[in-house]
Amino acid sequence: MNCYEIHTMKVISLINMKGGVGKTTLAVNIADCLARRHDKKVLLVDIDPQFNATQCLFTIPQYVKHLAEEKDSIVDIFDEDTKNTISTVSGVSQAKLKKLAKIKPVKIKANFWSMPGNLDLYRLNIPQGDNRKNRLKKYLAQNEDKYDFVIIDTPPTPSVWMTSALIASDYYLIPTKADPISLTGIDLLQNIVREKKENFNLNVKCIGVVLTIADTKTEVYKSAKKFLQENNKWSKLLYERELPKRNELAAKQLDSYILDLKGPTIKTALVRIVDELLNRIS
Repeated sequence: MNCYEIHTMKVISLINMKGGVGKTTLAVNIADCLARRHDKKVLLVDIDPQFNATQCLFTIPQYVKHLAEEKDSIVDIFDEDTKNTISTVSGVSQAKLKKLAKIKPVKIKANFWSMPGNLDLYRLNIPQGDNRKNRLKKYLAQNEDKYDFVIIDTPPTPSVWMTSALIASDYYLIPTKADPISLTGIDLLQNIVREKKENFNLNVKCIGVVLTIADTKTEVYKSAKKFLQENNKWSKLLYERELPKRNELAAKQLDSYILDLKGPTIKTALVRIVDELLNRIS
């Protein structure tokens, strides 16, 4: 049996409270690599109200058409309000909300599906004790026979959406830049996750820390990596490979995957990161 054979769906959230650390880039490309190189069926869930992962997968016309045709997005999983629809013939009418079982993701390509994000997450008011935090977990449980992996791209804030992602997840992965501010942030992040685990009785596990946007020649990078390697808490969680900084990726991240780029270094780095991710799970 291949050491990567995994017979139950695994849900992995990528989390960091700091923006601009390459979280979305890593989420999209881990999903792509799992689907393409490992022949895994993967669902990418965009639960960030800024929906950056969705913008990586859809062109603007595609996304506008998707919404215009009232196809499903992450909002449909959490929305419990009646929706108003407007018709040029009948005017404003109320539409029934879909049951979780009826909500369908979008097939991006072979083995790769997306539950698109939606700015309308901002309008949803979910009180502290509202059970809707569990709806993503319930939705994924109803579809666990369809996917090998679910990758969740979360917002860079300790919000209800991060909580919902952690409730639904088996693991969480921390992408971080190799700089002092980002390293300070991951300690705070761990404290927040610990609080969520205690409050909601979660068994979600940290599956590691990946350095991103890494310029390995700089003293800042070398110092940051040394700090993690010598830290009792983070040394075992740090991945061997980092995702290097590449201008080509920054320029094309909205219309290209890392595996399609010309430079071999960043492609090899992604492949090794995904290999290590699978090894840590198995």
